[in-house]
Amino acid sequence: MTQRKRLHLALLAAGLAVATQAAVAADPPAQAGTQAVPPQPPIETASVPSSHQRSGLEIYQRFRDGLADPECDSEATNGRWKKHFSHAPGQLARAEDDVLPLFGYVVDALREAHLPTEFALIPFVESGYKPGARNPQGPAGLWQFIGITARNHGVPMREGYDGRLSPVDSTQAAVRYLKTLHGMFGGDWRLAVMAYNAGEYRVLQSMRRAGMNARNARPAELPGLSGITYAYVEKLHALACIFQQADDRDAWLRQMDRPVPRLAAHVLPGDATLDMWATAQQQPAALLKRLNPALAGRFSRAGKPMQLLAPTSAAATHTAALEDAPMAQAATKPETRTGTPSSGRTHTVRNGDSAWTIARRNGMTTARLLQINGLAANAVLRPGMVLKLDSDTD
Repeated sequence: MTQRKRLHLALLAAGLAVATQAAVAADPPAQAGTQAVPPQPPIETASVPSSHQRSGLEIYQRFRDGLADPECDSEATNGRWKKHFSHAPGQLARAEDDVLPLFGYVVDALREAHLPTEFALIPFVESGYKPGARNPQGPAGLWQFIGITARNHGVPMREGYDGRLSPVDSTQAAVRYLKTLHGMFGGDWRLAVMAYNAGEYRVLQSMRRAGMNARNARPAELPGLSGITYAYVEKLHALACIFQQADDRDAWLRQMDRPVPRLAAHVLPGDATLDMWATAQQQPAALLKRLNPALAGRFSRAGKPMQLLAPTSAAATHTAALEDAPMAQAATKPETRTGTPSSGRTHTVRNGDSAWTIARRNGMTTARLLQINGLAANAVLRPGMVLKLDSDTD
């Protein structure tokens, strides 16, 4: 982004922030369970504490700051994908749409994993950022996983529950998969997204045939891949550039500078339904059902802890952790129960934590963290669990 655009964004945000906060403070709290009236109502930000909101411009800036390839040429901004994705800036700008808070959730997950935010544009291409999207040919959800790919990457799928329709389950799996691909292909985001589309082994075989490796590969020249795979890189880069063009428009920036709730994963405790949780947490049931189509109707728990995506709030986080504590303790081995381990450093799991992020922050591998705590590779970390960071023999 040019210095002029950064200044433009900063000035606009500063000028509108006071008015936005005053407007939010003046509004009466929204009632829980507000019914959706077509077109879909905006997310009720007035009922969310200000500390759990942020401006849409902050989300956009985090996205821009995380791009691996922020430079745009005439082909990217005026090429064949410009018309195809011309609606995307409007999707982010519309307050009656859920796209911006979902986009913010995905951008946060990618930034936390130190991945390029070009990857946050994949759901625009795949599903239009609709968690419940289904393709007649089989793919489903925000990331449009096919069944076998979902299972291979830890998305829970069983009779009565399709984790591809959970933005929490599917995004966690997508970030893990993209992290693997990004490392496998030498940190080249273009090769990583081609592998996401075509499969890593197909891209590796193409590279071998061309005598290329991750350091010298020219993605557009790899042989034997489908046109869709080549176009995948073009689509994501064009989308990033289309947003860059949009941020020259004051009207678009003003629409983006609105309070947006931070979304986070929460535990759905016990036998609670979305309606019950929404009532207890004073959150709009209609919104939660839109965000969590996997849990919107009847679903099977199969004795597993369930996660839902919802606006953050101190009450929701605290209550969910407390109500799920008995389940968490019963489902974990003695050394990982909530409490104080006998000795050494510990970490208490918070909402949004993963084994990878905890391990990285504490200078250890994920495998080592799981080994110390006697956890399987697919273990679910729940808020309130206390993990050991040192083994008893260290």
